[in-house]
Amino acid sequence: MFIDSHCHLDRVDLRPYSNNVGDYLEAVKADSLDHLLCVSINWEDYPAMQKLVSGYPQISLSVGVHPNEMDGYDPSSKELVEIALKDQVVAIGETGLDYFRVEKEQEVTVQQQRFRQHIEAAKKINKPIIIHTRNAQDDTIRIMQEENAGEAGGVLHCFTEDWSMAKKALDLGFYISFSGIVTFKNAKQVQEVAKKVPNDRFLIETDSPYLAPVPMRGKPNYPNYVKFVAEKLAELRGIPLAKIAELSSKNYETLFNR
Repeated sequence: MFIDSHCHLDRVDLRPYSNNVGDYLEAVKADSLDHLLCVSINWEDYPAMQKLVSGYPQISLSVGVHPNEMDGYDPSSKELVEIALKDQVVAIGETGLDYFRVEKEQEVTVQQQRFRQHIEAAKKINKPIIIHTRNAQDDTIRIMQEENAGEAGGVLHCFTEDWSMAKKALDLGFYISFSGIVTFKNAKQVQEVAKKVPNDRFLIETDSPYLAPVPMRGKPNYPNYVKFVAEKLAELRGIPLAKIAELSSKNYETLFNR
């Protein structure tokens, strides 16, 4: 059984399943999708996301604001805590730093302040942090260290950086999560990291509807495609697929207290 540790189900095209989450979950039973974590990216869409997944015990959710979200409301750590406790979310995020499309220095400042607020919220309620990082290795690790993010723990999701950064995150007590990118032919750096991360510190994810894995690349991505990520990790690590499913599920349950 597989767990998709990071998806955006509220953005997935469910029209083939009558726009019904229950119909989708029933239809993909053969793919052994046991559980999935629906991850928040902004404050405005959170209520609809929470309503969408409510009533499905096989779906968990997080609350947070993605670093690239610049036009919406920016919640305080107190507001994040209030929502997290009220809706029984399992994690804070996704949060972090993404400098890939930053055009103004002010955007860097906003991202860093937001990241710190999310870490503060996670520590207050002892829930893990889901971290997005892109083109911001040094600042991501520095802020994690300065804010003692290891007190809450968490995961660097959809990991695309090098082993040096992965090692620093692991040393802080964090997990590393691999998405469909690890199946891409040119993703040699990520594949090398996937070989090295300890058995008790990796997760698998889809980040759906984005980044569909091979052999679905170029098509809409769905949480049940996490099996293709697992297959690639089994190949890279030289262990059976069933073992990847077992380890990644156990790691998820440990991190998110499932």
